Amino acid sequence: MSGLLALLDDVAAIAKIAASSVDDVVGQAVKASAKASGALIDDAAVTPKYLHGFSPARELPIVWQITKGSLRNKMIVLLPAALLLSTFAPWAITPLLMVGGAYLCFEGAEKVVHLFMPHHGPDAKAAAATPEDPLHLEKEKVEGAIKTDFILSAEIMTIVLAEIPESNIWFEAATLAAAGAGITILVYGSVALIVKADDLGLLMAEGGRFSFTRAVGRAVVKGMPGFLKTLTIVGTAAMLWVGGSIVVHGLEALGFSWLGHQIHDLAVAAGHAVPQAQGAVEWTAKAAMDGVFGVALGILLIPFAKAIFTPLWKAVTSIGKSDPQAEA
Repeated sequence: MSGLLALLDDVAAIAKIAASSVDDVVGQAVKASAKASGALIDDAAVTPKYLHGFSPARELPIVWQITKGSLRNKMIVLLPAALLLSTFAPWAITPLLMVGGAYLCFEGAEKVVHLFMPHHGPDAKAAAATPEDPLHLEKEKVEGAIKTDFILSAEIMTIVLAEIPESNIWFEAATLAAAGAGITILVYGSVALIVKADDLGLLMAEGGRFSFTRAVGRAVVKGMPGFLKTLTIVGTAAMLWVGGSIVVHGLEALGFSWLGHQIHDLAVAAGHAVPQAQGAVEWTAKAAMDGVFGVALGILLIPFAKAIFTPLWKAVTSIGKSDPQAEA
């Protein structure tokens, strides 16, 4: 009996250690995921556009296909790459973060530029005028969404990796896996709710038993376009803030600390000017200055991206695709 009790005591101790490790992994995954908020919001804001033009019955299946592709991106490709990076080239994490931050700045600045100087190119007009086979169009949209997700997922996983404290490879793998799965469920679960909200609102407006229910349904239907625009604006602002702050912090880590010190000092001065809300004002001022820097950097990168990155990306993504006209 004493031996059995001792065994049970050992099992209980092991269970406590395991539970503590799980808590550490989940807690670290949540903490690190919060740092990737800018990319998360933009992912949720960008994805609904891939569902435009499809019947309501196809919306959730398409979201599910994109979700599975996102999980493959994170778990099969990016997680092993992040572990190899952490093990063999930890010095490369900061430069890669800065590249990712610069990409976020470019994406955000491009949206700001298009807001003030909208441009409708011939490709968009031709695509709108050309009838597409629904299944082929759906496949193309899903592939495009998964490729876009790969870029954002790479940035997210790199941010998460940089936030994990120095530990063993198993802890890093578990934290990255937990963060990747949690982020994917959060983002695409939100996307599913967003794209079906108008259908739910219409159902409530037309079939609600109470006047209040019908009024809420009408409000949801009328409010969704404005909500999507607001989500896009918030996502763009978050991208610029996160991208700018990543680049500024990376410059400091590489020894170029002048800009970071200037932003910090100005934010502290702004906080002292409003002592009743010093912390909130200081944080807001720093985020705003990081965002302004992100806009400026992104605008500088737009010509470079259009001249080099965009043609290179099109060449890479077109590998393996057949030309419909050639086949005809």
